[in-house]
Amino acid sequence: MDAFLVSTGIVALAEMGDKTQLLAFILAARFKRPWPIIWGILIATLANHALAGALGTFLPGLFDPTTLAWILCISFLLMAGWMLVPDKFDENDAKLARFGVFATTLLAFFVAEMGDKTQVATVALAAQYQSFVWVVLGTTLGMMIANAPAVLLGDKIAGKVPVRWIHGIAALIFAVLGVLALGRALAAW
Repeated sequence: MDAFLVSTGIVALAEMGDKTQLLAFILAARFKRPWPIIWGILIATLANHALAGALGTFLPGLFDPTTLAWILCISFLLMAGWMLVPDKFDENDAKLARFGVFATTLLAFFVAEMGDKTQVATVALAAQYQSFVWVVLGTTLGMMIANAPAVLLGDKIAGKVPVRWIHGIAALIFAVLGVLALGRALAAW
């Protein structure tokens, strides 16, 4: 259950002000049809995070426990630093294909999530907890907690979320996970 709760919380916080949340705002403003957008985000996130979670649960088989503990320690500490770097929205992420609302959202979100903070976090969390299902469900729920309100409420909430503060909390959580992984790495060494 820790895997689910930590994954949900950390991704919900990390997603605030992220480029995919900005993409959700753009899609909502462009199409004005929230439910196909929300379903597209959900399916794209499940697919993307399932791939990331599979990679994360596969990694421990490639490394001995000490090496994996060091990799996770470094990964979580790097994620903590990365959380403090503001996202820049790439206009290419906003280019809308002509596939309809659902398919456009699905494709745009899947591509925008590749290599994104939340995808990298999903890999690290799956490696840390070795719980594919709970991590993927948690990270997906975290994405939906951040993005569904962006689609449904749009402009009403866009400027009212203290993004720097939220990213600071997410960075602190990643740093704590990094220090815990460091403790395991040092104990194993």
